[in-house]
Amino acid sequence: MDPDETAARLGVAVEDVDRVRRLAGDLPSAPLPAKADAPAILDRLGVRPDDAAEITAGWPDPDSPLWTPELRWLLDRSVALVRADLGGHGWLPPGPALPRDRGPAWRHLYAYAYLALVDVVRAYHRDHGVADAVSWTTLADLGRNLAIDRRMHGEGWPVMQSWLTLHARGAVYELGRLQHHRGDGAIDLHIPESGPLTPEAVTASLDEARAFFPRHFPEERFTAFACGSWLLDPQLREYLPEDSNIIRFQRRFELEPYEEPEGLDADVEVLRFTFRTLTTPLDRLPRRTALHRAVLDHLTAGRHWQWRRGRFPI
Repeated sequence: MDPDETAARLGVAVEDVDRVRRLAGDLPSAPLPAKADAPAILDRLGVRPDDAAEITAGWPDPDSPLWTPELRWLLDRSVALVRADLGGHGWLPPGPALPRDRGPAWRHLYAYAYLALVDVVRAYHRDHGVADAVSWTTLADLGRNLAIDRRMHGEGWPVMQSWLTLHARGAVYELGRLQHHRGDGAIDLHIPESGPLTPEAVTASLDEARAFFPRHFPEERFTAFACGSWLLDPQLREYLPEDSNIIRFQRRFELEPYEEPEGLDADVEVLRFTFRTLTTPLDRLPRRTALHRAVLDHLTAGRHWQWRRGRFPI
């Protein structure tokens, strides 16, 4: 495999191809499930019918003309790259962002990689005594993220494809309202798009996590819940009432001193999560909720949002 030629045919930087080749090496990959089983698996993973139809249409059959040797190589090595870090909890891009307008094989390559890892991570879960219901609920974040990406016209997937490697390595578990991410001494909290962030739902999820991690990962010691999010930006208190779910969520945390995070633009993240768009002009975005109005009033005034981190003891 010539990296320059492979990169050119994939339309990506040669450095991206070298990274995959270096991290994956000749490590074992994992096979995709049988195509006949795909509809049932995609349904369990929460994949909507329109996304499921595209994924099935682009399936990497051995004789599929959609799959060039370079795409097959990248799929195989991306699976191997992620599988090699099973049990890891750091941010792990599975491969380069591809030009997704070239068809379903290109658009969904990393969804196929995720599907190849479903049985791998479920076996990891079983080894740790995690109930199958928790496994499927956690892994169904694939469907949620594909649906969001479709709403965002493909703007979201380059971030989401890396985020989903956490699920595929056994780092993230969805327990009630929150997703809980194993870290170094702390459980990072993530907030999926799955309903109101009520104090009752948050407390129930935290209580579930307090029992879950000592039971299934007794060798790991967690002393705090942590979160990094624009939702912890104290500037939101200028706009939202004290009894709002977001402000009540904020009050659980002791904030760390603010530092501008490298490579992350909080204004972009606020737009991504609040409106699910990165290209719509501010004056065309909806102002239906207090949060919508807060975000837009702040940005149109020439101010900027902050990405803040905080924690509280378990």
